[in-house]
Amino acid sequence: MNRVYLASGSNIEPRENYLKSALNLLENDSRLTVTKTSSIYQTAPVGYTEQDDFLNMVMEIETSLTPIALLDLCQHIEKQLNRKRGIRFGPRTLDLDILVYNQENRQTERLTLPHPRMHERAFVLIPLSEIASDLTLPPKGKRISEYIEALPESDIKGVTRWTEKGSAEE
Repeated sequence: MNRVYLASGSNIEPRENYLKSALNLLENDSRLTVTKTSSIYQTAPVGYTEQDDFLNMVMEIETSLTPIALLDLCQHIEKQLNRKRGIRFGPRTLDLDILVYNQENRQTERLTLPHPRMHERAFVLIPLSEIASDLTLPPKGKRISEYIEALPESDIKGVTRWTEKGSAEE
C-alpha cells in the first residue's frame, strides 16, 4: 500500500459540507483507506484575495492507486462536488490536492510530488503537522515543523481551528 497525504479546501458555502462530502466519497472508495484526518481550519485566501475565507483539512490515506490514478479520482470528486475551474486560486466548492505520495519526488505534465507550493502554505502545513508531525518532505528531507518555523508569523496566525458550531476558535 502507498501512504499519501491529501489536502482539501473549500470557500463556497456550505464549505464544511463540501469537505465532509469529499471525505465521505474517499472513505467509500474500496481502493483506499482514510487512516487519519486533521481538524478543520479556517484560513484567509492566498493569491486571489477578493473572495471568502477557506476551510481546509488534511488527511492521510493508504491506497493501491498510482499517483495519476489518485489524481484522476481527486479530480472526479471535485467535479462531483461542482468544482468549476475559472480564476486561478479563485473560489471553489472543493480543492483536493495530493501533497505527498510515498515520499516520492517526481514531476510530470499533470502532477508534481511533493506538491510544489505546500512548504509555503500555513493552511497546508499546520493541519499536516497535526496528523504527521514527524513527516519529512522530499527532496530536502526537512520536517514539517521546520517549514512552519520558516513561515511569516502572520501566515501562521491566519490559520485558526474551525469548530463544529461554525466559527473559528481564537
